[in-house]
Amino acid sequence: MTFTVGFSASAKADLFAIYNYIADRAGAEIALRFVESIEAYCLGFATMPERGTKRDELRPGLRTVGFKRRATILFEVDRDPRRVVIHGVYYGGRSVEGLEENGE
Repeated sequence: MTFTVGFSASAKADLFAIYNYIADRAGAEIALRFVESIEAYCLGFATMPERGTKRDELRPGLRTVGFKRRATILFEVDRDPRRVVIHGVYYGGRSVEGLEENGE
């Protein structure tokens, strides 16, 4: 039972921002490895999509999961048509509170 995994425009922007932040401080190679590891982790939702913590208080169906104690991944599992949508990747303590107001 596999799911497709997709990244919203907002999640893609988050990954670019994380890359730029790390590249400025630690170099492009380290930034690329970290962002690629986040992407690979997210693609793992194809076989195990219902990980993490339900965050229905933010928006029904949302989940969060921590990644290497540095990032929080916000995603949604849609059982029909069997897909996972990554809505955001929050790095270094960025808050996911208030998402219901801005529709991320």
